[in-house]
Amino acid sequence: MRIHTHAPRAHAATSTPRPQRTQGVFGTLIPALQRAVAAEGYRIPTPIQEQSIPHLLDGRDLIGTAQTGTGKTAAFALPLLQRLSGHRRRARRGTPRALVLAPTRELAAQIGESIRSYGRFVRVSHTVVFGGVSQFHQVKALSRGVDILVATPGRLLDLMEQGFIRLNEVEIFTLDEVDRMLDMGFMPDIKRVLARIPVERQTLFFSATMPANIVALADTMVRDPVRVAITPEKPTLDSIAQKVLFVGKRHKDALLVSLLNDRQIDKALIFTQMKHVANRVAKKLDAAGIRGTAIHGNKTQAARTRALDGFRRGRFRVLVATDVAARGLDVEDITHVINYDLPTEAETYVHRIGRTARAGAKGDAISFCCAEDRAYLRGIERLLGKTVPAEMEHAYHSDEALRSRQPAPTRFGPGTGGRRRGAGPRGRFSRDRGRPRSRGAR
Repeated sequence: MRIHTHAPRAHAATSTPRPQRTQGVFGTLIPALQRAVAAEGYRIPTPIQEQSIPHLLDGRDLIGTAQTGTGKTAAFALPLLQRLSGHRRRARRGTPRALVLAPTRELAAQIGESIRSYGRFVRVSHTVVFGGVSQFHQVKALSRGVDILVATPGRLLDLMEQGFIRLNEVEIFTLDEVDRMLDMGFMPDIKRVLARIPVERQTLFFSATMPANIVALADTMVRDPVRVAITPEKPTLDSIAQKVLFVGKRHKDALLVSLLNDRQIDKALIFTQMKHVANRVAKKLDAAGIRGTAIHGNKTQAARTRALDGFRRGRFRVLVATDVAARGLDVEDITHVINYDLPTEAETYVHRIGRTARAGAKGDAISFCCAEDRAYLRGIERLLGKTVPAEMEHAYHSDEALRSRQPAPTRFGPGTGGRRRGAGPRGRFSRDRGRPRSRGAR
């Protein structure tokens, strides 16, 4: 996958029709950004955009609590583009003025794509760097000069050590999905990056959750910050039809194929716990004539990009994913989320099923539950405060799974990606690429 530096050319005023008038804080943006926002179909800002953009335009530091799908990227990218375009200078070789740090390749690529879209009518260049691909094109883009650099921690530090990137002129520093960065063991990398950027800077700090350790971390990075918290709207879950199907472990594949033979399941995201299971499920579906593909940490970046692009464009009806590989994944029009394996953490269930029913649409979430996973379902129902409706009128129903009182299994064997109690965060991930170190990580 080639990553290019984008330096959009100015467009003549007559090249496109005048956009419809934007509302709220979008109206405070410069005309070039208003034009790009309107071209993206945005008219009314989301709550995080409404609450963040004015403060960021004023140069304030910000701590934001927001999840994927809230409009968070536009909330920080639009002010970033406006501030840099208002203080133009020639982009310098390998010396960005703004740095956006993201935990995964997919999220970094999505942020880069958003910056490209929002910045199409301003003269602000950007590029994206991440591991898993050759650095050749990334270094070439950096050598041309770049205003905004979007990066994952491992590849950023690699290129810094090789002398291709200098952070001594960073004016705006953005950390996105900090909770996931900490989960992936990137804390030492973040500290190394912080040591290289100027103390006098604007800092934006975003995390889906704000436990005490993340709040403490944020407080060491920001000065007099604005705090914005956007809680997931409950109606989003209310618009998702949830159900659980009790099934024996050896009948999961047959049940999945029987479900997907229903053409009303138009675009399905299927979650497995382990990467080898994701591969196996994708092969089973292909053998059954159901076009699908898998995405997980062992896939090359080129393969992951092809899979995501094919799923977005409808070439694949089904995407089978592990949780780690799906972080930052934001695909429109997903009609069904299917939990082939229940997640070990109840909060992950909510995050998974939230991939459907976006932008006011309806969605379906179907979960398979075998006897070994019954305890996970009980944890999910405690979190939801209600019972997930069970559908028992299917050919593979298992009374054993329905009535199981087994405790939650300890999924720390090969391929699980689990973390042993007391294990350090570095146990599963290599700093150099942010990739799993053991074959067990997802």
